[in-house]
Amino acid sequence: MKFWTGTAFMKTTEMPAVATMLDQAGFHGVLVSDHLIYPKEMKTVYPGHESGKMFWHPETDWPDAWVLIGAMAAVTENLHFGNNVYIAPSRPILEVVKQVGTAAAISHGRVSIGLSAGWMREEFELLGQDFDNRGPRLNEMILALRELWKGGWVSFKGDYYDIPEMTIEPHPPSPVPILCGGESPAALKRAARYCDGWVGTAYTIDDAEKWIERINGYRREFGRENQPFDIIVGLRDQPSTELYKRAEKIGITGVMCSPWANWEATHSGDHDHLLGTAERYREPIERFAEDIIAKLV
Repeated sequence: MKFWTGTAFMKTTEMPAVATMLDQAGFHGVLVSDHLIYPKEMKTVYPGHESGKMFWHPETDWPDAWVLIGAMAAVTENLHFGNNVYIAPSRPILEVVKQVGTAAAISHGRVSIGLSAGWMREEFELLGQDFDNRGPRLNEMILALRELWKGGWVSFKGDYYDIPEMTIEPHPPSPVPILCGGESPAALKRAARYCDGWVGTAYTIDDAEKWIERINGYRREFGRENQPFDIIVGLRDQPSTELYKRAEKIGITGVMCSPWANWEATHSGDHDHLLGTAERYREPIERFAEDIIAKLV
């Protein structure tokens, strides 16, 4: 079992120091969230809350994922980095190729990318990317990224992307794992058909098992049920070695856990308990490492 933590709602300037604590404690990695802006006037309905509105404050930090990953990679030795999730189709594809390739080179291959089609039209429009074709375009982007990260002379031609032969350096020292987030049928099928894994949100262990059954059904549909496949989710049950043993048994390969966080408070919009200095994270990190990670890894 691999243990990950997230960065959402934490203080940006504290994250490199927290990353060093996680690295020293034996956590596997950090997943970085992504948003570009908080529009003062937003027409898009937020699908993640019953109110249809974002549950975080306008002044909440959403640091650039790859700048933050580069900063954390520079002060760690073993920690891995990914996303939950990165809205790749809202960016020009060559920008994604360059940023991830650079992060992979700096970290000596300690990065993956967790993609999603996104939901906020305003971000796409501000970045000059088509919102309405984002799903099929992301499917093609996944194929293109694998080609464009190979190093040397690379190119790609598809329905949405036409990249003439060029070099894009630095390129990753090894293939970058591509995971997909989202719970819609289209997102689950995308993960099952094109990706190396799926990143979920937070569930009870019983609900997580149902999501895994669904995605494994799609993997069988696409003839990929025997290929390696990561499933990373958060679990809302009380942490215990027994819980994570069961999680591994049902096919979860990575667990998102934030031993310093109050899940209910965080998702009700109360993020004050996440905004302390880095030192306030040390004790819960070390306690979780001693009580859980040391007994399972």
